[in-house]
Amino acid sequence: MSTLDINNIGEFLAHAHALEAEAASQYADLAEQMEVHNNTEVAELFHKLAEIEGKHIGKIDDKAGDTPIPHIPPWEYKWEGGQSPEAVVDMDAHYMMTPHHALRMSLKAEERAADFFQRIADNTTDEEVRSLSAEMAEEERDHIKWLNEWLKKYPEPENGWDEDMDPPMLQE
Repeated sequence: MSTLDINNIGEFLAHAHALEAEAASQYADLAEQMEVHNNTEVAELFHKLAEIEGKHIGKIDDKAGDTPIPHIPPWEYKWEGGQSPEAVVDMDAHYMMTPHHALRMSLKAEERAADFFQRIADNTTDEEVRSLSAEMAEEERDHIKWLNEWLKKYPEPENGWDEDMDPPMLQE
């Protein structure tokens, strides 16, 4: 399916809510994984990102007001690849990852979310959807700027950052 045909505010809000909820859930899961591996600095970062995404859910709910938001089965969301654009790619996670890696993962997710909302704004026939999706795309671009600022504090680690002489047998 394509993001080009979201022309109803309820349907748009359902997509926006699902996008933010999935991101919040994934960040919380990653935080727990990092805690299991005693990577507290990255765990704290993922907890903060989950909190921020949770606030976005609240903003979407506030914007919805009395607008009925339809239930959309997960397989009918209009994003490419069957996964929310703002979903972090778990396969990029590593139990020894640094804040730099976590921020890079998050940056990619925010860029996909900004592109998703912008494509809706550029292609919808509904003026309310256009306005709100453009606003949300701008918010995602603000997050991109914020993450890029954070990345300046955490340079890319040197080669060998992931070498572990006693690696775990299974990652939870």
